Amino acid sequence: MALIRTIQIDPATKLGVWKIGEEEAFFRAAVNIEPGVHHPHKRLQHFAGRYLLQLLFPDLPVNEIRILESRKPYIPGNPYYFSISHCGDYAAAIVSKREHVGIDIENVQPKIGRVAHKFLAPREVEFMSAANKLQHQTVCWSAKEAVYKWYGLGGLDFKANMQLQSFLFQPAGFITCDFLKDDRIACLDLQYILEDNLCLAWTAGERKQ
Repeated sequence: MALIRTIQIDPATKLGVWKIGEEEAFFRAAVNIEPGVHHPHKRLQHFAGRYLLQLLFPDLPVNEIRILESRKPYIPGNPYYFSISHCGDYAAAIVSKREHVGIDIENVQPKIGRVAHKFLAPREVEFMSAANKLQHQTVCWSAKEAVYKWYGLGGLDFKANMQLQSFLFQPAGFITCDFLKDDRIACLDLQYILEDNLCLAWTAGERKQ
């Protein structure tokens, strides 16, 4: 259907969100890949994500994308860092020539609340909004998913390795995440937008000292 949002984060980093209303043939005409995905809608999401990458940075060679064992897509020897997320009829992507990035898009839905105890540490539970608890939990989940994709190597404990600093729930805002793992310690800046029960969260890398 359309590119519904773009954000130029800095001269080297840009994100976009695409609402999928097209048939697969539309994307196949522009993206020369064979995704190896059998489910029709998942394959459509796959094509839309690659198509969006090319819209953001036309020189990005999507046909050279490979997948790590952790499921992180990458381009060997190429100067682009990128992350893709899908949710229903939406695809989101962030691309940077500067450093590793991560993005996630999620619907606000009850199952996130049911599993919140698996991804929220006790101190994070304490700052959840009473009036907008599920929305706040969704923002936290989406933010941690974006950090997971930024790291890219898998094997993370969502409670121990990704700790969000306290933030008030708002329809849009900023989050700081302390990333704590044996092989990496970092402080990440994230942003999020929540509109029409759809949450978009992203990180463009580590906080600069």
